Amino acid sequence: MDGTTGIPFSILDLAPVKAGGTIADSFRETLDLARHAEAWGYRRFWLAEHHNIAGIASAATAVLIGHVASGTKTIRVGSGGVMLPNHAPLVIAEQFGTLESLYPGRIDLGVGRAPGTDQLTMRVLRRTLTNVDEDFPREVAELLSYFAPPRPAQAVRAVPGAGLKVPVWLLGSSLYSAQLAALMGLPFAFASHFAPDLLLPALEIYRAEFRPSEALDAPYVMSCVNVFAAATDAEARRLFTSLQQAFINLRRGQPGLLSPPVDGTQDRWSEVEMAGIEHALRYSAVGSPETVRRWLESFIDLTQADEIMVTAQIFDHAARLRSMEIVAAVRDQVAGGARLDNL
Repeated sequence: MDGTTGIPFSILDLAPVKAGGTIADSFRETLDLARHAEAWGYRRFWLAEHHNIAGIASAATAVLIGHVASGTKTIRVGSGGVMLPNHAPLVIAEQFGTLESLYPGRIDLGVGRAPGTDQLTMRVLRRTLTNVDEDFPREVAELLSYFAPPRPAQAVRAVPGAGLKVPVWLLGSSLYSAQLAALMGLPFAFASHFAPDLLLPALEIYRAEFRPSEALDAPYVMSCVNVFAAATDAEARRLFTSLQQAFINLRRGQPGLLSPPVDGTQDRWSEVEMAGIEHALRYSAVGSPETVRRWLESFIDLTQADEIMVTAQIFDHAARLRSMEIVAAVRDQVAGGARLDNL
């Protein structure tokens, strides 16, 4: 399968740090996953910015994108995303202008407005706190301006960055992000893998209010889902318990390293906690290849997404590779004729 027909699939990675492992191990496994993803025909490989979370090593997102891009050849590599309010737009433009100059035609810049961390760390990152909702559209516009061809009287330029066609995506889990992406004519990626509630209303607003731009002539939607695939449904459900544990620990205010899977969860969490997990992670395909195929078909039919991004916090690296290989194997079976372009 070369991924050139049907709906494209991509991967979101958080460079998980596992119990008993090291951050260096995480980076090696991230690159290994990206190389396999490239061979299996995935469209893009994105990394997400998080801070002060022991189990996630992708804080220096642009640096890690460079590491992955240098170790691969054709797959697009990008951010899913960079949290724009944490940085000056010029700095992001320079970083991604550098990446695009090093790996031309392979870099994506997904930006979001969430902090990607806790309140205390957010204050350390941002130094001064402003109204993000008011500032975010201005900062996105400023970021886009740095990638435009330089103007003769332009006092501040991104060097490198100016004149480079780095695709900018808006990421989100709300109606706000969907509306802004539509008004700015940008591709939109929805974080349905952990924030499912507003998925369908957000996609409806984005498509209804989309305005064509130089970047994009028609709406383009990517939805992210958790996929835990294995030989059997039971094996996949066991792998899924690593993500369930991570969510519970985060909600208890005790984030830590990614834990190995466990047998049985009934006595580990309260009914309220279990209900919270099931709600937050309801857009998760967990099962055998046939189960995953049916689930993905249903999700694509529900959302009419142009692209699917899959993510999986699987403890065992070999099992994670096998899961992504299974997804690649069923990809063409669930292809729905979504348009392909060079986003």
